[in-house]
Amino acid sequence: MIIWINGTFGSGKSTTAYELQRRIRSSFVYDPERFGYVLMRNVPKEIAKSDFQDYPLWREANYQLLKQISQDYKGTIIVPMTLTNEIYFNEIIGKLKNDGIEIKHYTLMATEKTIEKRLRQRFEGKRPWAYQQMEARLKSLASDFFKEQIMTDHMSVDEVVATIAKRSGVKLLPDRRTKIKKRVDRLIISLKEMGLLK
Repeated sequence: MIIWINGTFGSGKSTTAYELQRRIRSSFVYDPERFGYVLMRNVPKEIAKSDFQDYPLWREANYQLLKQISQDYKGTIIVPMTLTNEIYFNEIIGKLKNDGIEIKHYTLMATEKTIEKRLRQRFEGKRPWAYQQMEARLKSLASDFFKEQIMTDHMSVDEVVATIAKRSGVKLLPDRRTKIKKRVDRLIISLKEMGLLK
């Protein structure tokens, strides 16, 4: 099974993904962004695209790799990735579904105010790319095409994780970490997302 966690930047995709991985036996977080960064670093700037998702190779490579992993790996694959283009969505998720791979897709939603607050907590001001993309991406993700949406404004990370697990029919392992340990673990994920930790 693949659990795809969609949502705009700052919606909590990565935090949710890694919390799910901690609590689902035999699970793995697959990050499609990594291949995107490889592409961006290896294309001459004269012909480079501003968004790595616009490269057909990025979409095809992630589709093929996810298909291969799904065939070889018996556990749950968790994918935290923003996808707001319906064509691109179909080129990856649609094709995987057509191949008979079970995919549970969830879009983490929140108001602009909540997203702004979360981006500030990640030390991002109003100029970064993520902030500038927020309004258009939230509008796209509100479409029925990107169901199931989960409104997260008043939900804790634990509640989001429990909701996804329940809807996916997945049993969660007990979480015996203290509140402090949870905060530290989630801070580490955030720092990695910002490129401040390897």
